[in-house]
Amino acid sequence: MELSTILRPGAVRVVASASSKKRLFQEISDLASSAYGLNAETTLEALLDRESLGPTGVGHGVALPHARITDVHEVKGCFLILEKPLDFGAVDRQPVDVIFALFAPEEAGVEHLKALALVSRTLREQSFLTKLRANPDASTLHTILTESGVVQAA
Repeated sequence: MELSTILRPGAVRVVASASSKKRLFQEISDLASSAYGLNAETTLEALLDRESLGPTGVGHGVALPHARITDVHEVKGCFLILEKPLDFGAVDRQPVDVIFALFAPEEAGVEHLKALALVSRTLREQSFLTKLRANPDASTLHTILTESGVVQAA
């Protein structure tokens, strides 16, 4: 699995700011709707339900919100950079500015886990995060994320 198989160019956005986690999830849901045709309301509800189980902020300014959705037939992703970091309840208590949201079919098991592992490994590299944060253009961000050489899941 590679990021290029789960992330369309139209699913990358730079956002000036989000006033709350819920507002950010609305932004992600709208992006998933426009990029993949997902129902924004269903997507928002699924993200909020998953987040209620525990925050998906993984540290170092990164969050990996994810949800299983009936309308999804294969793993899809949305990537956002926030110009103004948001308190996300992350494990290290640092505000979040890099968000990679994943959506998987309800019955997905291994593929969903592989996608989470791939994104997690990719965004764990500090130099890679620095490169992402230095590029405020959505198409450039997509290229950086999907270029060859990015860590691949098993």
